Amino acid sequence: MKIWLYDTTLRDGAQMGGVNFSLQDKIRIARKLDAFGFPYVEGGWPGSNPKDIKFFEEMKKTPLKKAKLCAFTMTRRVKYTPSRDPSLRRAIEAETPVVTLFGKSWLLHVEQVLRISPADNLKIIEDSVRYLKKKGREVIYDAEHFFDGFKDNSDYALKTLLAAEKGGADSLVLCDTNGGSLPFEIEEIMRRVKKEVNTPLGIHTHNDNGMAVANTIVAVKMGANHVQGTINGLGERCGNADLCSVIPNLQIKMGMKCLPESALRRLTELSYLVYEIANLIPIPHQPFVGERAFAHKGGTHVDAVRKVSRSFEHIAPELVGNTRKILTSELSGRSNIILKAEEFGIHLDKNSPQVGNLLNRIKILENEGYEFEAADASLELLMREELGETQEYFEEEGFRVYIGEKKGKPFTEATVQVKVGNDIEHTAAEGDGPVDALTNALHKALLKFYPTLKELQLIDYKVRIINPHKGTAATTRVLIRFKDPRRMFTTVGVSPNILEASWEALVNAINYKLLKDGEAREG
Repeated sequence: MKIWLYDTTLRDGAQMGGVNFSLQDKIRIARKLDAFGFPYVEGGWPGSNPKDIKFFEEMKKTPLKKAKLCAFTMTRRVKYTPSRDPSLRRAIEAETPVVTLFGKSWLLHVEQVLRISPADNLKIIEDSVRYLKKKGREVIYDAEHFFDGFKDNSDYALKTLLAAEKGGADSLVLCDTNGGSLPFEIEEIMRRVKKEVNTPLGIHTHNDNGMAVANTIVAVKMGANHVQGTINGLGERCGNADLCSVIPNLQIKMGMKCLPESALRRLTELSYLVYEIANLIPIPHQPFVGERAFAHKGGTHVDAVRKVSRSFEHIAPELVGNTRKILTSELSGRSNIILKAEEFGIHLDKNSPQVGNLLNRIKILENEGYEFEAADASLELLMREELGETQEYFEEEGFRVYIGEKKGKPFTEATVQVKVGNDIEHTAAEGDGPVDALTNALHKALLKFYPTLKELQLIDYKVRIINPHKGTAATTRVLIRFKDPRRMFTTVGVSPNILEASWEALVNAINYKLLKDGEAREG
């Protein structure tokens, strides 16, 4: 069965707290979704804000190549005819081939929110759909709060669908707007709806009870062939159905056609792109596309995966563009070390004493507070050091951090001294806090020797107190996440002094960045 994917990241996803797409962000995501083969891309609500108005104007100049761009709007207000309703008029002016129209299914909203009669609401739905169809648009009718409305008054909820069908809607999308329905409820209600309407059905779920993906899958099983959701499950409150989980479940597990195979194999790439544009840190344990979705830590698990991958993996990670990761910690066995080294492009013989040496070093360091399963970059440097494959790019002569006030405002300055070959650089820089100042000063000292360091960005900084019972003498673990145009990686530092732990992680990051840049040049 063909599944018609409908992405609403640019509207529903943008309603997530902390997400604010710029105009160029929206255009970039829309074109990426188009390139991936999404049939429908919802652009926003024309006229609701200047950014969305500009978005639809820009999209007219260079239309999408494959996807149908959708404008989102509401049914007419009771005081207007369809042709005079401002929202419907703006949707027509957007000149999109598709208009997605939402209307009320729940008597609670009809009587207590809109404060109109049930009969007026049915008339409004039918009129609005018919008007858009007469204007030559494909009309997707989103039955807002449908499942809550059905549970409250099933006869009326069904009448709203029949009103949209009578008006000529091309699809009827049942919405679990509050995100509180359970899969067995979705199944029962879908079964009843199918008996009453002839128009193709769709599903739109929210994740307030953690069931958005499950509810979507059940709806498809019951006959819905139009599926709405967002990349990474972005959305208001607890988010929408995550298309990064919905798509592989439907396509790989259920054999339904959602995306071209080539696009499915780049799903992880799409997930990370949207996180980057939204300025959000990817969720490491996100199903299918998360950094740890195919990560193995326990020694017996790792050994089993090495022998038969499907013994502990429900699909091959490559099917969604992800990769297997072997986590290394005090729980590791020799298999972890060997497979993790392979992941880094390092060959280790299982009988080599270096494997045992690395295993012992890792266990000792983790006992001291290091955490290598979350800091692959530091782990790779440790492995290469054990094998004698590291290069000294610079020597650390020392650093100092000054924190004070300047003109009544907090002021931080870091001074660092490093040696590169025979050259000694002594540099100072300001920053938003001591770690930022240290980063700026270290970059400033090394940039003339290693210009690619200007690409390196600090994107996340985490501090953990290892043994809080020691009070101010407690050991501090610092994990810092960085990115450059080719990768994201994490380094770790441990010390009773938070600045010293941060400095260790910073130095590790620069050494790792330069190591990888050198490998790229050699390759």
